[in-house]
Amino acid sequence: MNRLLLVLCLSALTACAMVGSNDPATPLSPYERRTSAAVANDRDIENDIIEELNSNRDLQGQTHISVAAYNGAVLLAGEALTEELRTKIIGIAQVADNVKRVHNNIAIAYPGDLDSQAKDQKMVANIATALKQIRTLPNFDSSQVKVVVANASVYLMGIVHRSEGKVVINVVRLQPDVKQIITIFEYLD
Repeated sequence: MNRLLLVLCLSALTACAMVGSNDPATPLSPYERRTSAAVANDRDIENDIIEELNSNRDLQGQTHISVAAYNGAVLLAGEALTEELRTKIIGIAQVADNVKRVHNNIAIAYPGDLDSQAKDQKMVANIATALKQIRTLPNFDSSQVKVVVANASVYLMGIVHRSEGKVVINVVRLQPDVKQIITIFEYLD
């Protein structure tokens, strides 16, 4: 009898732990507007493109590219020495599985040095901190916006309401050293 009760309790605990955890149509958190499948697809898209770029010897030392994916939209930002290299990078991104659209923001220029890359990373951290301070929007969480910075240009990706997008843009606009803001939002309204 005790053994049967233990088996039933373990079965019940296992079932409870799995509820909703494997459903690809379920968001990962209450603030995530993408499904868990979309989040996984975005991660796979980024990894696949980065892996392909890193394995291409023609691109090494001649490019500096940031790759970000959000709900199937891919952002390519950074520098390539020639138009030919930029075209090659865009082509790699376009053929990756589950890519809906590619946003090309690759400048024809020398790849950024470590100092400029460090400044960009610091800007990402500062912007993320500023977005966490937003309290005027109900049901908004800063994790709904993906921030990418390349050469002090700020790229904002996410699924937001127009009112949220406006507030996010205004917060980012107030940050030091921002050259420009490019939004790649999907609007809910």
